[in-house]
Amino acid sequence: MEFYRCCRRLQILGSVILLLFIHGAYSFYLPGVAPQDFEKGDELKVKVNKLTSIKTQLPYSYYSLPFCRPKKIVDSTENLGEVLRGDRIENAPYSFKMREAQMCNILGRVTLDAKSAKAFKEKIDDEYRVNMILDNLPLVVPIERIDPGQGSPSVVYQLGYHVGLKGQYEGSKEQKYFMHNHLAFTVRYHRDMQTDAARIVGFEVKPYSVKHEYEGQWSEKTRLTTCDPHTKRLVVSSATPQEVENKKEIIFTYDVDFQESEVKWASRWDAYLLMSDNQIHWFSIVNSLMIVLFLSGMVAMIMLRTLYRDISRYNELETQEEAQEETGWKLVHGDVFRPPTNSDLLCVYVGTGVQCLGMVLVTMIFAMLGFLSPSNRGGLMTAMLLLWVFMGLFAGYASSRLYKMFKGTEWKRIAFRTAFLFPAVVSAIFFVLNALIWGQKSSGAVPFGTMFALIFLWFGISVPLVFVGAYLGFKKPPLDDPVKTNKIPRQIPEQAWYMNPVFSILIGGILPFGAVFIELFFILTSIWLNQFYYIFGFLFLVFVILMVTCAEITIVLCYFQLCSEDYLWWWRSYLTSGSSAVYLFLYAAFYFFTKLQITKLVSAMLYFGYMLIASYAFFVLTGTIGFYACLWFTRLIYSSVKID
Repeated sequence: MEFYRCCRRLQILGSVILLLFIHGAYSFYLPGVAPQDFEKGDELKVKVNKLTSIKTQLPYSYYSLPFCRPKKIVDSTENLGEVLRGDRIENAPYSFKMREAQMCNILGRVTLDAKSAKAFKEKIDDEYRVNMILDNLPLVVPIERIDPGQGSPSVVYQLGYHVGLKGQYEGSKEQKYFMHNHLAFTVRYHRDMQTDAARIVGFEVKPYSVKHEYEGQWSEKTRLTTCDPHTKRLVVSSATPQEVENKKEIIFTYDVDFQESEVKWASRWDAYLLMSDNQIHWFSIVNSLMIVLFLSGMVAMIMLRTLYRDISRYNELETQEEAQEETGWKLVHGDVFRPPTNSDLLCVYVGTGVQCLGMVLVTMIFAMLGFLSPSNRGGLMTAMLLLWVFMGLFAGYASSRLYKMFKGTEWKRIAFRTAFLFPAVVSAIFFVLNALIWGQKSSGAVPFGTMFALIFLWFGISVPLVFVGAYLGFKKPPLDDPVKTNKIPRQIPEQAWYMNPVFSILIGGILPFGAVFIELFFILTSIWLNQFYYIFGFLFLVFVILMVTCAEITIVLCYFQLCSEDYLWWWRSYLTSGSSAVYLFLYAAFYFFTKLQITKLVSAMLYFGYMLIASYAFFVLTGTIGFYACLWFTRLIYSSVKID
């Protein structure tokens, strides 16, 4: 009785936390932020974000390099997802006034020593980019591109500008490093004709490397001869770039230009979502999906016709009392529902798969409704973490229900293993990767406070909800098997080579992977090449195709297995569709060697470590879908025939 009261309190606590989460999601993850109107002359706050590189995948804070600093560095409040992504949003010394153009503003002067010059050179070698934010819009560099077959050039955008560049100068064969120390900003705005207020709809920059010169001694009133706003000499007229060397003086300057735009505030992210150099070949993707749908439909038709014929034949033999020996899947009816070996582990993995499935479905629904748009930095990752925690209730329920069907009695043990097995494996890999990132002094290392928050979400919310769900699931009456199980297990005859467990399991994972591998390319590109992913409606369609494909291929192979009088289908049904994770990891390796330019060992370990976590989660997810499809299929067919 006391335990029941405790569970009820935990359930009430979980409900309260869930309501708070829904309220917070509604108020925080709305599409974009509220529009802000600016009058002429209003101050605009420019913020700097992390330095990123697709060659190292290791983010660093902006002020890890000796850039010009404000009098006091103020960190912006960040959500859980932003911290895990390595975002470090801080104030900047730039001063913008709405709709007031500025030219040759001096930001500051820095004299490099050997250490800072080396730091700049390393970042230039690794092609690091500087990221900034204005009114929640990321800074982009416009690049003109001429598409084949089109005469007029199109503009694509790249996130952030390069710290500098490396090359030869004035006929020298020696490679030198040059700093982008002058930034020409363009702020695009949409003006309200009635109120004359404006909203920011674009934030662009063109970086330049200029060796500034001045006369006399340096002071706050020094005028640059290379960039004088009074004479309106443009900085691009200078022919000498700024070299990065020890004891070199670097003067940072910037221009600000304001341009009126017809783009409305609600559509200001449209241009940012088309930053990929690789255009999405919609026809190719839809064509592949149609092929998968066609194959799935054919498989379903064949299975339905074959099953209908089998069931009719078995029932006719029963009614005519023909003394014929039974053949096929009906012959193993006395063993098909015998609990498998290591059934406890199967229950744990099925429960974890239900948890992952619930998280993915709800996240995609939120994303399709616009709650997790790219304008909400870190919103997607935060939502996935919180949803995974609260789906622990369903994980405990599913694992205990299956455990009770296997005639188990120690439900607390199953709940404990469900709450800790999958998270412990993922956490172990994550902690090792985080230690590697911390060793590189990267901003991507999760700080202690965030680590404590993750541990609290796991132990304080997820674990109690798993136990509550397991308790509620174990209270339910067990599912009755449609046929009785024999006391003595039947001997399995020798199987054909194509029914070998390893072969059939690996074959079963090909079709589910084929349903998602095209979309997987764009997902990997958005993650590892710093691009936005936004077609969540199409992703949801692909996920539905994946679920249907997993279910059908598992049912087909399970049917062939039972027809071969092999009744050990429990684990094989899980592994058949779950084997698609093997192909996912192999494709990730192929993508690494063909599309990425990662050369450092630590960066490669990060890539394969995170892809191993993703593949493990994909295995649990697809395996659970296949298992439940097979469980439904076997219960359906054995309840449809008459058994003596």
